[in-house]
Amino acid sequence: MSRDARSGPPPRADQPLRLIVTGGGTGGHTYPALTVVRTLQARLAAEGQELTVIWVGTHGGLEARVAVEQRIPFAAVATGKIRRSANPLKLVSPSNIKDMGRVPLGVAQARRIIAGFGPDVVLATGGYVAIPVGLAAKMCGRPLVVHEQTVRLGLANRILARAATTMAVSAPSTLDLIPESVTARGAVVVTGNPVRPELLTGQPSRALEALGLHAFDLSLPTVYVTGGAQGSQQINTLVQAVLPWLLAHANVIHQAGTATLDEARRRAATLPPELAARYHVTAFVGAELPDVLALADVLISRSGAGTIAEVTALGKAAVFIPLANSAGGEQAHNARHLAAAGAAVALLDEATPDALREAVAPLLADPALRAQIADRARTQGRPDAAERLADVVLSAAGR
Repeated sequence: MSRDARSGPPPRADQPLRLIVTGGGTGGHTYPALTVVRTLQARLAAEGQELTVIWVGTHGGLEARVAVEQRIPFAAVATGKIRRSANPLKLVSPSNIKDMGRVPLGVAQARRIIAGFGPDVVLATGGYVAIPVGLAAKMCGRPLVVHEQTVRLGLANRILARAATTMAVSAPSTLDLIPESVTARGAVVVTGNPVRPELLTGQPSRALEALGLHAFDLSLPTVYVTGGAQGSQQINTLVQAVLPWLLAHANVIHQAGTATLDEARRRAATLPPELAARYHVTAFVGAELPDVLALADVLISRSGAGTIAEVTALGKAAVFIPLANSAGGEQAHNARHLAAAGAAVALLDEATPDALREAVAPLLADPALRAQIADRARTQGRPDAAERLADVVLSAAGR
């Protein structure tokens, strides 16, 4: 899409790049956007230029908290969640009708923000808030870059694909899902899903020191169990059921979340001392995450888009337990995609303790198999995704 008369002349290289970023609701939409903002700031600063940015999201959304923490100016617009159903009649529910009615209000609010700020480009990373902002960018004649994190297209990005100046996707297999009218004008590019650069610089020794893992047996592989920032009751229950067996074959770092931390610690207290010494359970893994990932030989985790990007960028053997009710079944699709490539193991049917043990056991017993799966995972990864997406944003802005 060319810049029309409403967007004004292309920005001069000596002027700050003016960016509106939108997307959020979950970390999968929020953190890739933040990573690109930081990448653009660093890139422009190295060239003696500046980035001026506003994040447009929803009040109370994760993106609002992240923007404040990162000192990024934030503006809120109205939006509405569309509740999906296989039954078309259920789409016309009172809740959906009420929320759909909020979208025009959100578009009007976004248009005022765009008109007042005058962005050179708008970056949308998905989530329902991206719809009104992306539509407003189209109406105002501003270049719109839409990024899809998952192998499948999210609902918001399906809506915005035709409005996009450029559609950036994380995997080549997503290209088949893009509307033909978009691909026909050459507006689609594969960038990968941005990963925070600090995740690529971890050191195992720092994890041992930071977490006090001095009793770990380094002749054994290390397993990192995570259900995301809040933890996963399902994963925690499965791991607890096989914990004595698991600890007989590995060291375990278990990020359990706050809700079940006490239960996990009570379970740990019943372990024989020689096994308990190799088990570290915590509610949350923060700044030490890059080092924990560097130390880990095997991950047991969900299969959200962010996790997939990290596992493949780092090249790690993983056993995925998809969240059954993830939007559009995307976690199962992500896990199935990597498993089919021999780049992960996935529990796609009923997840039971026996199934988990059968999935993990070969990885713990066979270093060559672990290395093979890790190498295949690495071929699926794009550790330079943030730089690639920054290139797309700069190109759309005429830089």
